[in-house]
Amino acid sequence: MIQGVITRISGPVVQAKDIEGIKIRDLVVVGDLGLLGEVIEVKGNEVSIQVYEETDGLTVGQPVKSGGMPFLVELGPGLLGTTYDGIQRPLEVIRDQTGNFIQRGATASPLVREKKWGFNATAKKGDSVSFGDIIGWVQESPTIKHYIMVPQGVSGKIAKINSGDYTIDQPVGSLEDDTELKMSQKWPIRRPRPSKRKIPTNIPLVSGQRIFDVFFPLPKGGNAIIPGPFGSGKTVMQQSLAKWSDADVVVYVGCGERGNEMTEVLTEFPHLEDPRTGAPLMNRTVLVANTSNMPVAARETSIYTGITLAEYYRDMGYDVAMMADSTSRWAEALREISGRLEEMPGEEGYPPYLASRIAEFYERSGRVICLGGKIPGSDKSENERIGSVTVIGAVSPPGGDFSEPVTQNSLRIAGAFWGLDARLAYSRHFPAINWLTSYSLYLDTLKDWYNAELTEEFMQMRTELMEILQREDELNKIVQLVGKDSLSDPDKLLLDIARTVRDDFLRQSAFHEIEAYCPPKKSYYMMKAILLFYKNCQSRLGKIPYDQILTQPGWEKISSMRYFPNDKFEAPCQELLKEMAAGGELAAVAA
Repeated sequence: MIQGVITRISGPVVQAKDIEGIKIRDLVVVGDLGLLGEVIEVKGNEVSIQVYEETDGLTVGQPVKSGGMPFLVELGPGLLGTTYDGIQRPLEVIRDQTGNFIQRGATASPLVREKKWGFNATAKKGDSVSFGDIIGWVQESPTIKHYIMVPQGVSGKIAKINSGDYTIDQPVGSLEDDTELKMSQKWPIRRPRPSKRKIPTNIPLVSGQRIFDVFFPLPKGGNAIIPGPFGSGKTVMQQSLAKWSDADVVVYVGCGERGNEMTEVLTEFPHLEDPRTGAPLMNRTVLVANTSNMPVAARETSIYTGITLAEYYRDMGYDVAMMADSTSRWAEALREISGRLEEMPGEEGYPPYLASRIAEFYERSGRVICLGGKIPGSDKSENERIGSVTVIGAVSPPGGDFSEPVTQNSLRIAGAFWGLDARLAYSRHFPAINWLTSYSLYLDTLKDWYNAELTEEFMQMRTELMEILQREDELNKIVQLVGKDSLSDPDKLLLDIARTVRDDFLRQSAFHEIEAYCPPKKSYYMMKAILLFYKNCQSRLGKIPYDQILTQPGWEKISSMRYFPNDKFEAPCQELLKEMAAGGELAAVAA
């Protein structure tokens, strides 16, 4: 045990001396209150400590103790369905101990130590195992098998292993050198968990949101940012992605957001139904809550806690989606701590290493071949297991200014940019994603999947709709000068079709029973219907008055497609497409 004394206190940063042998990132216990902290600077026998809790009441001369280890998260069965704070304290357990407000110095085990799990051994006596190999599994939730992996630094031949009911502290087996094998392990949050290698991200994360799945797709293992001003829908967008994406596991980190927003997540998620299984969504979700009124130092840590939990489930062969809301609040925590350390400030007061920290975080996303062999009992022929971590980070630029440092440094790393627009939000267009400024760098890598799973014309239709929206933007500038009546009929038709694309395709209610989720196949039918109707209307231009084209039932039929039930949309969609392909929606005009 390393021990020293406090010499200076500056907000969440505490300085101590007479601490020999301590290292950067070591975990420390500060003062008589036993507050947790982390070493962030070492100068001789003096150190600076980032304390994860409020430092009121600490005084110079109080002790500082350290075991010489970094901050470790505990990984094992029981993570799913739990709500933690930024330093992996289970909030429900802490609430039972201290009430609705967390008392400083309160601690609790991240995992339930008394519960017995039904362990099913897949390895057997005599097997050689090493880091990452699966030795068995427990049914953590009705939908997720929790695979028990050999921790780092452990290898050898299994001397004994038995199925049965065990707590996480009881050994399920041992190696020939008497090393015990347990169901839990620990990992330093700031060090990425290793893998064999990264592989191409060529399978989309299906979100059920048309503007993402069609226009700006994100693959499993990719990363995206959602920047936008206050009130533009960042949090609702991330919650929708957490609810509806086809990830196996969701890790949602509320980093520095308002308490009422995080309360909504905490109260709503336990009652949500998983659309894929019908079971509660919390069965495959981990929540990390570190709101704006909680200690700023723990806010900085919460991002790393979340990504480490995501990597752990990735290593089991699962596709994990991590939502970080918001990375701007995390960067503000970095700025505050940097100021307390009296470091030289960079742009807008952020530390000079802001760009590298953001890059280190987003680069922990990816689709990988995991260490160890394939999943036991898997019907896949390959001897490898593949997992992914997809990172979606919200950015809250002050005043919606995308030129500020956090947004710009995130843009350099992120593969997809989903820019929110306050004007769209104020006009009640949600999701308020600006289709003219947003982009995805993953279109080429996902093209083969769309061609194989949907149709080869899918990407071509997407391109045609984007061209319509871009042309609409050009025509709107003319309309503002001379009015719509001065346009030609083809240009008027393009503006009206563009309005249909915006209002009936891109607009999507996150709270409607059917509209909240749209399968990619349904999006394909809607695109095809819009383009067929547009083609039919073009063929009638000059033959009938334009006002009669605007009164045709085809417009309403396209709008109604959004509300076709998601479990039986194909038949009515195909019927409508047949009618449009034959020009039936304009038959009354022709007559």
